[in-house]
Amino acid sequence: MAGKTVLLVDDETGLTAVLAKRLASRGLAVSTAASGEEGLAALRGNDDIALVVLDINMPGMDGLETLRAMKTLRPDVEALILTGYPSVEAALEGMRLGAYELLSKPIELDALHARVMEALSRNAG
Repeated sequence: MAGKTVLLVDDETGLTAVLAKRLASRGLAVSTAASGEEGLAALRGNDDIALVVLDINMPGMDGLETLRAMKTLRPDVEALILTGYPSVEAALEGMRLGAYELLSKPIELDALHARVMEALSRNAG
């Protein structure tokens, strides 16, 4: 089924690689990007991306800037925001920009997988 790829955007490439491998082992198609700019390029190049999991704190283009640009480019794409430094301001801004949910790092794989599946089912509707 088209439109079911999950894009992980995080400058912590070790974490991203682990999450990508674990989500893929649960049957999801997963792509990764190490920056907001790379994430936008991936989104432009792949119409199958249905969900973006974004870190807020990245050098260069941060997660909220990236989310804003992604929603302009592809309003249909769902987004989950991951952060090691959760704040009310970031959560509110993320929701205002159209994020499905803000999640705190470190996150257990089962919790992330559950949120990913919820967001993907929303996107399918």
